[in-house]
Amino acid sequence: MRGLEDLGRVRLSRHFFMRDFLHSEIGSLHGIPNVPTDPDLAIANGRALCVKLLDPLTETFGRLAIRSGYRSPALNRFGNENGLNCARNDNPIECHIWDRAGGPAAIAGTSLVIPWFADRYAQGRDWRDLAWWLHDHLPYSAIWFFPKLCAFNLDWRPTPLRTISSYIAPKGMLLRAGAEPDEDLATRRARYADFPAFRGLSLP
Repeated sequence: MRGLEDLGRVRLSRHFFMRDFLHSEIGSLHGIPNVPTDPDLAIANGRALCVKLLDPLTETFGRLAIRSGYRSPALNRFGNENGLNCARNDNPIECHIWDRAGGPAAIAGTSLVIPWFADRYAQGRDWRDLAWWLHDHLPYSAIWFFPKLCAFNLDWRPTPLRTISSYIAPKGMLLRAGAEPDEDLATRRARYADFPAFRGLSLP
């Protein structure tokens, strides 16, 4: 217990601690501890996610609502085997296992809601306005949008894929790896002209 308490107190970035990502509804309901197999690797990858992606979002839009963060391999396997919206552990797009040993390249991801945008989405705002803002401002690897609250999965990799997909109409892939946006920069910027001024790291 003391080790888990200490892990939760590890500061990942200006705005986030490891504890912010350890809660799991699946784990709580089914009594499965959500404890990293390799804490050092989970911390290193989680820190990159927070510093490069989540801190700039927080500094620009205010508080983020983290819906699902880190998942241990055992917890994620249980979720997958029981149809609880978890990808297989060996699936390259599974971003919640931050300490996956022997798997694909380093990765860390989270599911989140931006309350500032969720309010506007509820009034009919196009999810692609946020998608293109993310694309033009952050070094993300992959983004998946979901209908409820315009929540989305956001992940970091050392070498980003730069893909955007959605379960919100128009469903499917908005941007494939290696492709250029189908809207030019001026058109994209017009979509999010009323967004708060960007604060945080700039794209490399």
